[in-house]
Amino acid sequence: MPASTTRLLTDMFEAMLAHLGPSGWWPAQSPFEVALGAILTQNTNWSNVEKALANLRRHDLLDPEQLRLARPEVVEECIRPSGFFRQKAKKIQNFLDFLDQERALDIKDLALLSTGELRKRLLAVKGIGPETADSILLYALDRPVFVVDAYTARICNQHGLVPEDVEYDELQDLFVSHLPERVEHYNEYHALLVRVGKEWCRKRGPRCDECPLRPFLPNHLHCS
Repeated sequence: MPASTTRLLTDMFEAMLAHLGPSGWWPAQSPFEVALGAILTQNTNWSNVEKALANLRRHDLLDPEQLRLARPEVVEECIRPSGFFRQKAKKIQNFLDFLDQERALDIKDLALLSTGELRKRLLAVKGIGPETADSILLYALDRPVFVVDAYTARICNQHGLVPEDVEYDELQDLFVSHLPERVEHYNEYHALLVRVGKEWCRKRGPRCDECPLRPFLPNHLHCS
């Protein structure tokens, strides 16, 4: 990528931050809650995840040990608002098994593992893919890992940075190669992209004319 890509990504970040302000993301009361949220947000929107987490909180299940001891049907009913609740309950159980295998009473007990090794082990857990693993690493464990998602891909494609069928690792490398490796910067950048993707760069009914990133659209590309 040319040096101008670094300038473009930096200018886009500054434009989003100036328009939207700090995101304060990831909204959670503990690293373990962040990890659960990362699993629950698969194939749904955050408002549904909030309902599921609120249900778990009411049942005192936002603790690894209490959640492990809970009856499966209770967990399933709590997370029902997030959709695919039976599959997600199994994914949560797989994650709890992972913590047990790592002898981690809480997710923070994984701190001694290197980022690369921890990512490798997370990806080996059934039901945890790259986006979920990286969300856990960045937001729960403060590791400098850039998270990308469908919003990121859509925005970058609209701005001529990547093809529509870009692979996860390629999209992630776009940011890692051109941004300073800082947890707080990765955190805020991803959060801003999510906010822009939800509000303006939508799959259906995009609102390009009002988007804070409109000035960065290449002349030959149009919002679609």
